[in-house]
Order: sequence, then C-alpha cells, then structure tokens
Amino acid sequence: MKKLICIVLALIMVLSMVSFASAETLEEIIAQAQTMTNEELYKKAIEEANGKSLLGIGNSSRGKTAKDLFIPLLKEMDPNFDTTIEWTQPKNNTIFEALKGSNEYFVTLIQDGNQIQSKMLNTGELLNFVPYEWANAEGVARENNENPLALQTLNKVFEFNNVGGASYKNCWDFVAPDVHPLFMGVNSEPVGKNFLYMLTRDDYAAVVKDAYDKLDADKQALFAPTVEEMEAEASDLGFEGENIKYALAWIKLWCEQFHEETDDGPICNTLVDKSAAGQCGLLVYSKLRSVEESESVSVNNITVAAYQDDYEGFGGYAYKHYMMIPKATQYPWTACAFIAYLTTTYDGFSAWGKDMGGYAPVPACMWDHSKDGNKKDENGNPTDEVLFPAKNDRGYDWWLNEGKLVVEDPAYCASVADIMGDWIDLIIGMK
Repeated sequence: MKKLICIVLALIMVLSMVSFASAETLEEIIAQAQTMTNEELYKKAIEEANGKSLLGIGNSSRGKTAKDLFIPLLKEMDPNFDTTIEWTQPKNNTIFEALKGSNEYFVTLIQDGNQIQSKMLNTGELLNFVPYEWANAEGVARENNENPLALQTLNKVFEFNNVGGASYKNCWDFVAPDVHPLFMGVNSEPVGKNFLYMLTRDDYAAVVKDAYDKLDADKQALFAPTVEEMEAEASDLGFEGENIKYALAWIKLWCEQFHEETDDGPICNTLVDKSAAGQCGLLVYSKLRSVEESESVSVNNITVAAYQDDYEGFGGYAYKHYMMIPKATQYPWTACAFIAYLTTTYDGFSAWGKDMGGYAPVPACMWDHSKDGNKKDENGNPTDEVLFPAKNDRGYDWWLNEGKLVVEDPAYCASVADIMGDWIDLIIGMK
C-alpha cells in the first residue's frame, strides 16, 4: 500500500511538472515567435499543422472567411501541405466558458474587454502575442491595441432619421425626455455596458461635461436636476473626478429610456425607413452598407450625428476584436502565424476590412471607404458624385479625434465593473 501511495504521489508530481513545463513552453514559443517574420512563422505552421484538423473560436463569423484565405497561402508555400480549420462562433456570450481550461481551440478572436481582462488575462487563460511585423510596421496605432492585441476597432455611432427635420446636435440630445433611442441590451451585448463604464473615466467625463456646457440654458435646465443628484451618487460609488457627475447623469438618463433591441440589424432597418421620422439609435456603423434602397427605405433618410459640422460631444463608442492564444493550445506556432497573417497583411484583414466601420491598427491593412457612398462607374470604381453621404467613412483617425469615440479599455472596464455593473442593472431594472 505504501508503495502504491508513493507511486501515485510521484505521478502527481510528474503531471504537475509537465503541466508547468507546458505553460512555460508556450510562453517561450510566443517569445521566440515575436522575433520572427511572417514567412518564418508560416513555415513553422506548415510543419506543425500538416495533416491535422484544427478548431478556432471567435465572436466574429468572419474568422471562417479568414481561415479560408490562410490555408491556401500555406499551400502555396508547400503544395504538399494539407490541413483543415473549423471555425465556431458561440452565442449568448458563452465564449468565455468555452475557452476556460479547454485545449480544443488553437486560437481565439474575442470581444468584451472587461471579461477578457478579468476572466482571461488576469487568470492566464489567454496569452498575448505581438507579431514582429506588427511591432515594426510604420504608423501603427499602438495605444490601447497592443496588450491584448487588437485585430480591429469597430465603431457604434449615433444615427437619426432626418425625415421631418429632426435635430440631434449634441450627445445630450439623445437622453432628452421622451427620445427613447434604439440600442442593444447591455447584458446581451456587454460591449455596450463597457461603453457606459468608459464614460466614467476622467477624460471621457470631461467630454460629456464640455458638451453639457455647449447646451443652451433651456436644455441645460432639463438635465441639471439629474446632474446635481449624481454629485452625491458619485461619492457613494467611490468616484472623485470633478466631471463625474455629468457622466453619471448621462448614463442614468440613457439607461432609463433607451429602447432595447436584440440586434443592430433591426435597429438599422427601422431607422432607414421614412416612417421612422425623428427616431434615433446607437448602432454599428457598418450596418448601412447592406441597406437596399426603395421608395420608403434609403440611407439618405439617415444622418450620422457626428458628421454634422456643429455636433458637440462624443459621436458613439468603439470596441475591439482581439486575437489571442489559449494557454492549452496544441498548435501554438499555427496560432502565431494565423494572428500575424490577420493583423499585418491587407489580404489577411480583408474579411473585416472590406466593410466600413472596422479599422486595423496597422495602416497597411486599412481599406479606404471614404467613397463608399459615391456613384460607381461601369467598372465599379467610385466617381466624385456623392449619392449617400452617410456611407462615406471618415476613417479611424477622424473618428477617434473629431468624432470623439469612447474607446474600450479592458483594464479600466474591469476596474469599475463591480461598482458600475450593478448600478446600471438597477437603473435598467426600474424602467
């Protein structure tokens, strides 16, 4: 019996050492991969994945399109290369449970900075990899994109139906009495909740306060009682910023009256119809790409609020898709190669870059959508005649600086989620 116990203990120690060594080995591979060119990584992937079946997981179904471009690239380098990659897209925010402790997935494309930070990064479930050609590219937008590594920034913007002459010239107009903007539920799509968390950061609270100061006296009077009420609330929540009461007031008014929708598609379909005169919403900008023009439906029934020259305040918010490596991946070299392909090459990013409203940190990956709303010639190239101004994307730099997007920061979201999450849920629950 003593011998048996000794053998069992020895096996436990060996297994523990193997597990620890595996974690160290993955980190070492990532460190080595970060010094290698894309071509060197592709060769490693060919060696590792040849004859294998891999499984990827992501919040975006376009991972399927991307892997269908990646495999032919490797086959071009080695005609004998043979592999399959399946792509799965979990629903209802279950991706975090799917990834936890699993060795099924070789790579993930994931969103929701708050949960990524608290459930994946802080626990070591996902590891970050920065490709050499990403780190050394010219003009890379590094801030808030490097750890975790962002594949793209996507924007959700304020839009309103302009039929009948509706006017929304300030971000506070969207929380005015009886406006009821269309918006996805913050618990069904948590990036919307992260947006509200971010408004409490000092720099964004200052934007909200500045927009309040630009309102005329009558409009300020509508919001002033809530602003003053939030001064004591800010102290109770533990915030100290001088402008926090303005941010909390905006959040409270938004949560009290937004009309919850299940998806951005239906929001867009509602707003582009002339029957929705005066209605507004906060939705993914790229949804305008698929509007089919008719007698009652047109992109020209829409105004993108921030595109107005005299608009004040933030024009929407931005969230990100991050590329990361599960700690139990069986194919680390292939994961690094796939991430490098998607984040540093024009073709690799094409699954996302082909549509407006999605921006890569590496300029060489960027697609130009500044004339998407222009008339096309017989070859499909844009002319100078503008048909749909709302579809002419002004680009990443414009949206961050002029459009004043509220950009998701995983670490900040995670730091205030416990306080703000319950507070927001309480307000929504009392509607």
